[in-house]
Amino acid sequence: MMHPVAVIGAGPFGLSTAAHLRARGIPVRVFGEPMVSWRDHMPEGMLLKSTPVASNIDAPGRGHTLLDYCEASGTPRLVTDEDIIPVETFIGYGEWFQQRLVPGLERVRVVAVDRGRDGGFELKLDSGELFTAGAVVVATGLSGLAHLPPELAGAAGDGPTPAGPVSHSSQHHDLSRFSGKELLVVGAGQSALETAALAAEAGAQVRVVARGKGAVAFGAPPWQQPRLRPESPFGRAWSLYALSYYPHPYRYLPPQARHFLVRRILGPLGAWWLRDRFEGKVEVSEVERIVRAGTSGGRPVLEVQSVGGRTQELAADHVIAATGYRVDIAAMDFLGHELRTRLAVSRGTPRLGAGYRSSVPGLYFTGLPAAASYGPVMRFVCGTEFASPRLAAHLASAHG
Repeated sequence: MMHPVAVIGAGPFGLSTAAHLRARGIPVRVFGEPMVSWRDHMPEGMLLKSTPVASNIDAPGRGHTLLDYCEASGTPRLVTDEDIIPVETFIGYGEWFQQRLVPGLERVRVVAVDRGRDGGFELKLDSGELFTAGAVVVATGLSGLAHLPPELAGAAGDGPTPAGPVSHSSQHHDLSRFSGKELLVVGAGQSALETAALAAEAGAQVRVVARGKGAVAFGAPPWQQPRLRPESPFGRAWSLYALSYYPHPYRYLPPQARHFLVRRILGPLGAWWLRDRFEGKVEVSEVERIVRAGTSGGRPVLEVQSVGGRTQELAADHVIAATGYRVDIAAMDFLGHELRTRLAVSRGTPRLGAGYRSSVPGLYFTGLPAAASYGPVMRFVCGTEFASPRLAAHLASAHG
């Protein structure tokens, strides 16, 4: 009897991978709450930065794009680069995709994965069930990977929490709780700028703390994109085109170059449509660095060094660290100790070969943990178009 493949995670990458495996006739069990990170860890009222064409979850057949969902559900059609996607629409799309292509989703959590005696894997679910899988695909998305810079840790106590002085942007769904409060948002990416704008619209007094002169910037609208360069899901540029459609050779670059490009390509930049909601409504402090964070009278205080070299203190009722996510195998504690020690890693990320396979036979990673091996496109939903069919094909060949 063929043991099923276990897919851990039910976000875009997990659902897309599972759909491709099922289309190949491979037994698969998929675990997790569908679109949970998008539903519980993104702010209410958020709009996606990606365009409709860059927001399709890849499927093995036609009829499952974002536009197909809009037409099936009666949602306003989202087609052009000027159409902006509400997060609620994208969550609905993901759930519709799951119901149609991954109907057997199991809404339970995998609490442990260990190597089995027969070369497979032993999994334990929070329901108490134990079972054996022939292969495991880790598609847990952003879960457990929220990054808090060490310089903010001094005000975070045992860690970031919405009830404490410092939190992470992923911990807030409803920003109305900050109405009438003073709020510092640390960061300069879309998450920081949109969180700041939404909080200001909810009645907070907001200041963004961004590192570097000119750190807060917004992308050009679609009608101002250069016309003589190739089109990609992220804009018109040769580099973006290559990273989007030809990520195959990325894993052969030197580690330093790979990690640098993942951080810098498609790095901190606000969406073009956010500028009018941000400028004039949110204050900005450009700093050279945050020296340290502490508390005074229960309020967080940031000691910062300005771009001009002057030191000053910024205080507020709360600090939100919109400081992104960092892949760290050590944080994936559902993977057994033996598995984690056997994995080849590079700066905490799994080193992946062809077909998204790790150094442990039968163990695969997709989505954000694959970005250091396959490039920054793996940070975005459109990365499913490259990853899912290739992972499924490799797994079918290796474990068929």
